[in-house]
Amino acid sequence: MTRELLPGQRAELLIVDVDSAAAVLRYSTDALLIEAPNWSPDGRTLIVNGAGRLFCLGAETGGLDEVDLGGIAGINNDHVLGPDGSTAYVSSDDGHIYAVKLDGSGRPRRVSNDNGEGFRHYLHGVSPDGTTLAYIGLASAGGTVRTNVYLLPSAGGADIQLTDDRFPDDGAEFSPDGRWVYFNSERASSTPGHAQLFRMPAPPGVGGHAGPEQLTFDERVNWFPHPSPDGTRVAYVSFPPGTLGHPENVEVLVRLREADGTIRDLARVLGGQGTMNVPSWDPTGRNIAIVAYPLEAQPSGPPR
Repeated sequence: MTRELLPGQRAELLIVDVDSAAAVLRYSTDALLIEAPNWSPDGRTLIVNGAGRLFCLGAETGGLDEVDLGGIAGINNDHVLGPDGSTAYVSSDDGHIYAVKLDGSGRPRRVSNDNGEGFRHYLHGVSPDGTTLAYIGLASAGGTVRTNVYLLPSAGGADIQLTDDRFPDDGAEFSPDGRWVYFNSERASSTPGHAQLFRMPAPPGVGGHAGPEQLTFDERVNWFPHPSPDGTRVAYVSFPPGTLGHPENVEVLVRLREADGTIRDLARVLGGQGTMNVPSWDPTGRNIAIVAYPLEAQPSGPPR
């Protein structure tokens, strides 16, 4: 179901300097609920979704330009750009992943496989060389839902399942050197919803690491880890303690995990779902793009 803005609500795309935490408002609308900004590899364009569609937005000037999706079903906020910036990989509401040319040339190409009735693909990352996608596979059967981390060749081919357990996982994304997959999971807690950040080798066993390595250890609910272009920092969305899943219209923190493991707040916004679901660093590693959803005169920006 397509999300819509509430009465008196806006969608604000903010560009946040990760060193100063200064936030610049790049785009604001009360007509369309935009989500999940990707930054193009050349730093000139931001990609967002809204109302089941995909849009390009100039990083400094210009408005939204719709991308032709070639008639595939509406998309959600799980989309990433290939390393050459010409192809967007999108998660469709039909449960599959497609490759779409941003210039509208050619027809969309389905990348994902048929993995059984009730199985859905939620894309989150692409490897630095563009050959492999990282996605969350949601399997639903007999009233039970399981989510696990998978890899998939971007040209098509057999899936590689990285996790196979009962723990809810999400947000699978590659490190910039392609050696790790970062994700959030509830595997470290017996409290429902209490997700923390992890990473694991891709493929498994690289460097002598056999299983997931935990990166955050706190009372908040942490989602969507995004490693910086140099691999030293991780930006993520942090929900209040006790949150179940990753709901919309919640006051969340956008946080930064530094190389030494310290945590720093970058912004406090009304958001959550849609704020930063996908890779959102600019290529320089100096800025991230996020979306806030303030109601009426409520401000967005640096943490209070």
